[in-house]
Amino acid sequence: MTDAPSTRTVPDEPGGAIEDPPPLDREAQLSLVKAVLAWTDTADLRESDLAQIALQLTEHARIVAADLRPRAVGLPEDSQRRVLVDVVLAEADRRLSMPARGTVACCQNRARLVCALHERLDRLADVAPQAATAP
Repeated sequence: MTDAPSTRTVPDEPGGAIEDPPPLDREAQLSLVKAVLAWTDTADLRESDLAQIALQLTEHARIVAADLRPRAVGLPEDSQRRVLVDVVLAEADRRLSMPARGTVACCQNRARLVCALHERLDRLADVAPQAATAP
């Protein structure tokens, strides 16, 4: 028996579900983050381009957060690393619950979120992902 491909709901996608995408190219995404955070003259940026960048950063943030959650489960609840991860994930949940907008501010906020998520993920590279346990 073969397993069917897993699907996720993507609110900005027509139809709402897509098969799991291939892993994002971390270096390409971090290059985008660096470029977005370096913007000084934004007069030539179109709203439609900003909206696409915001959506791309949003999806990347969701993927990194999803990779980070099972690693956090592997840490003791009272460890400092777990507390920091929980804070970053709570902030990610809060920010990602707001719709992406085609603005410079939104793009830069999403870029900073991606940076924070990657920083936490990198600091948990030594922690194996764990399955969440039921309460």
